Amino acid sequence: MAAFIAGRVLYALGVVFGVSVAVFFLVRIGGDPSALFLPPETSVAEIARFRTLMGFDRPLLVQYWDFITDALQGDFGRSLRYQQPAMQLVLERVPATLELSGAALLLSLVIAVPLAILGAVHRGSIFDRLGLLVSLFGQSFPAFWLAIMLILLFSEVWPVLPPSGRGGLRNLVLPATALAAYSTAIITRLLRSSLIEVLSSDYVRTARGKGLSETAIVYGHALRNAAIPTLTVIGLQVGALLGGAVITEEIFAYPGIGRLAIQSITNRDFTVVQAFVVLTAVLIVSINLTLDLVYAALDPRLRRRH
Repeated sequence: MAAFIAGRVLYALGVVFGVSVAVFFLVRIGGDPSALFLPPETSVAEIARFRTLMGFDRPLLVQYWDFITDALQGDFGRSLRYQQPAMQLVLERVPATLELSGAALLLSLVIAVPLAILGAVHRGSIFDRLGLLVSLFGQSFPAFWLAIMLILLFSEVWPVLPPSGRGGLRNLVLPATALAAYSTAIITRLLRSSLIEVLSSDYVRTARGKGLSETAIVYGHALRNAAIPTLTVIGLQVGALLGGAVITEEIFAYPGIGRLAIQSITNRDFTVVQAFVVLTAVLIVSINLTLDLVYAALDPRLRRRH
């Protein structure tokens, strides 16, 4: 088990390191970053002074070494627009994004898991058809279009929910619904198909032959095994939710890290963009690492391979 955990931790660290390399060089791929911050009429002397001040006159590898050394200490530089530490700006917005993403994931699970179980156990029933309809609906409409339609319907036609901002539960309903639609569809389809496959396996037929109730078979045996591939998708959907929050937060004027990232790209504030990308990578990798440990707990065969 210790070797399994160590291997996953090393892999996670490698992914975060790769992301830091990618984001550092990608924001500089267009050339001298000074052009991002200074107006076109800036004199050559001012440009040279700015490059020296920011360290852009040094070789890229030296700049990256300074960046990663400072980043390991939590220093991602200062935002040129807000004149505050870049990571501090991002961390201030994290609770809002986690609140939105957590609400969307909870909504997805509350809808998807019961529909998938009912659809797998009662194939062809109205529950099964409803689950397939939800899957089709969730995968057919892009989140940005659904977000706009929700605002039009529930904030304009029927003004029952606020169209923007962060506040109480009412402010979460529309953005969480728009963000959860695709994840609900994916989880419903995968868990349903996994349960159908597991319920037709030999050990389930043996359990039925022993006289176990259908409830005990589904929740005590089948769901445990069907959950493993579903957990993989849930982990991927967490990353998709964080990524989808960028557009959703902008549409609903929700003050999370996604909206801050768009504003920083628009303002050419690349230190904040770097902090946002690295922190998002750390969050996603941490969640996937946790899921790997859950896999090992659910399936002892994974531990024996290491």
